[in-house]
Amino acid sequence: MSLVNTPSKPRQNSAFKHLMSIHWWMSIGYLILFVTGTLMSRLQDEVFIRPYLYDFHKSMAILVMAVLTWRIFVLLRVWWRKYTKKFPKFTSEWIKTVALHTSLYIFMWAVPIAGFLLSNSYKSNNVKFFGILLPDMFPQNSAMVEIGRSLHFWLAYTFLAFIILHTIQQKKVVRSLWKKFTKTITPRNDLSSNQ
Repeated sequence: MSLVNTPSKPRQNSAFKHLMSIHWWMSIGYLILFVTGTLMSRLQDEVFIRPYLYDFHKSMAILVMAVLTWRIFVLLRVWWRKYTKKFPKFTSEWIKTVALHTSLYIFMWAVPIAGFLLSNSYKSNNVKFFGILLPDMFPQNSAMVEIGRSLHFWLAYTFLAFIILHTIQQKKVVRSLWKKFTKTITPRNDLSSNQ
């Protein structure tokens, strides 16, 4: 048993680690949604893969929304544990961070909902979750197709702008992750010299 008191690292609770894990899975999901959405909107109607890409895009949107709901419950658990012990200091930095994150959560819901408005307005019974037909959220209405298309487009690209702002705000984390990534892909000299 050591008599010297060594400062221990601050422990992150398991709920916070869980939240960060969900964060990265959702990041991958939204990246897939942006890539497939951009790709499928540029394809000609005759391209055979186009309808399958649309179905995959919609399925991913449903999956990401389900994970988002789970994430919100975990976030509330983290906030409950954190802020029942000690109230936050309402600094301008804290308010900016909360405003940005709240905006991100709103966009994470609004973009897929606008996509469902577009899909359901265009044709009823056309949203499937990996082959399972889902009930319509909105009635078929040709007058709403263009509104749905515009909403989905502009909300998606505004969401992307907010993601970029979030990335800039978290530049220290991004730098740290980039260093870890480059270390894993860079071959180590000591391994090659032993062969």
